[in-house]
Amino acid sequence: MTVAPSAGAARAQLAALAQDRAFLSDWGLARGDLDAASARPAAVLVLFGVLDDLAADHDAQALAVAQDLDVLLLERAATLRSHAGQVAFPGGRAEDGESPVDAALREAVEETGLDAGGVEVLGTLAELPMPVSNHLVTPVLGWWARPSTVGVVDVAESSHVFRAPVADLLDPGRRVTTVLRRGGREWRGPGFEVVDADGVPHLVWGFTAGILDAAFDRLGWAEPWDRGREREL
Repeated sequence: MTVAPSAGAARAQLAALAQDRAFLSDWGLARGDLDAASARPAAVLVLFGVLDDLAADHDAQALAVAQDLDVLLLERAATLRSHAGQVAFPGGRAEDGESPVDAALREAVEETGLDAGGVEVLGTLAELPMPVSNHLVTPVLGWWARPSTVGVVDVAESSHVFRAPVADLLDPGRRVTTVLRRGGREWRGPGFEVVDADGVPHLVWGFTAGILDAAFDRLGWAEPWDRGREREL
């Protein structure tokens, strides 16, 4: 009988990933062209951990990850000027003189109400371009050592705050290729169809899906999935 690893095993793998300088060095999911001269710094918190006692529905390949391993996500309010309605990691623009770690934690507290004291920062990843909002975004990889209650803090900013079981994200039946067509151009990228604990369906795509997809591949957690299964945006 194959036994799933503990969530702590995932923490060790993620800590190693945070020190992998080659990870995300071949990022190719930027949509449009960044104005490097005026681009503003931003950061997001990519927070893994055992966030609640609800297990995944899916047994990942060879039980590669624990069923109680989750990642924290939120859905941005539909009224926002930028990235409206998209699922994202907590995060946002850095304030003057603020480090990526400080910015990611501050924004996560403001958006989800988490206790930053319970977050173990594993490291920062490569700075990534986000041309659509003209930001250079640093993902901060974290482990939720002491989980705290989270939820929507400001309805003007977020419509949902939820944890996504990693094993469910790895489920081939929830994987899609997203297709965005605008102005005669086309962008394709990875996507994840997930349902939160309240039964609300979400589509994870774009920047957030790209980081998750790359991480799962690099960690050896990913399962084969049908890339011909497309979902138009």
